[in-house]
Amino acid sequence: MERVKELVAGRPVVIFSKSSCCMSHAMVMLIRSFGASPVVYELDHLPGGVQMENALMALGCNPSVPAVFVGREFVGGSNEIMALNIKGKLKPLLIKANAIWM
Repeated sequence: MERVKELVAGRPVVIFSKSSCCMSHAMVMLIRSFGASPVVYELDHLPGGVQMENALMALGCNPSVPAVFVGREFVGGSNEIMALNIKGKLKPLLIKANAIWM
């Protein structure tokens, strides 16, 4: 859990992903479409990725990826991000986290 917190600290948008996960790729592309530059960590390429994946699942992300953090807060997986986008709440959240400027 501590390693996840360290990787999230000081970054407006962080996405934990796996290189084979198409939904992770879709979430990265969605957030980039607003002009944000998320930091993406591919768990299958990181030392200790399995432990980080377990920590993400303990936070409630099931499946474990994508796991999206905005403004150091865990927002959720693809379902939560898509719901925020459909409701028009994703862009204000990115603005609040200083991930994009308007």
